[in-house]
Amino acid sequence: MASTTQIPGYVVGTWDIDASHSTVGFAVRHMMVSKVRGYFREFSGVIVTAEDPSQSTVTATVDMDSIDTRQEQRDAHIKSADFFDVGNHTVMEFRSTGVRNKGEDWVVEGDLTIKGITKPVTLDLELNGFGPDAYGGTRAGFSGKTSISRKEYGVDIDMPMDGGGVVVGDKIEVELEIEGVLRTA
Repeated sequence: MASTTQIPGYVVGTWDIDASHSTVGFAVRHMMVSKVRGYFREFSGVIVTAEDPSQSTVTATVDMDSIDTRQEQRDAHIKSADFFDVGNHTVMEFRSTGVRNKGEDWVVEGDLTIKGITKPVTLDLELNGFGPDAYGGTRAGFSGKTSISRKEYGVDIDMPMDGGGVVVGDKIEVELEIEGVLRTA
């Protein structure tokens, strides 16, 4: 079991995700030749760092209507019933179920819900550090990565290409850069 002495500067507490200094991004294979990247502009969450880091928790909510791939027509299609069906499924949610040490890094296991379908996911997590901010507060930084199958979440549209392959790949690479602000009493 890990202890706080193994993590330099570790701070126990409750942290609100600072969306203005964080990114919830993704990449997906497009037309079998490249990757399209996008992100969600609106999200929130709470991280609780426990005395025993393996007892820490994370909850987060993403506004599905805030998707941005830098192309309005594509964004509108992704929001449609073909993909996220934002009219009926407005949020994506993550709730951690476990945290464990993996060498110098961490793994966060949890349940991810998209379109009302919940599946377990594993995030590879890098703890970037803890430190003071310019406003007298305390900040923490985390980088996370995972891959999911969009089809497992009911985002199962197939758009075959002439000559083979599909327009949109199944594997979604999720990339997180999260900055948390420590709550004060």
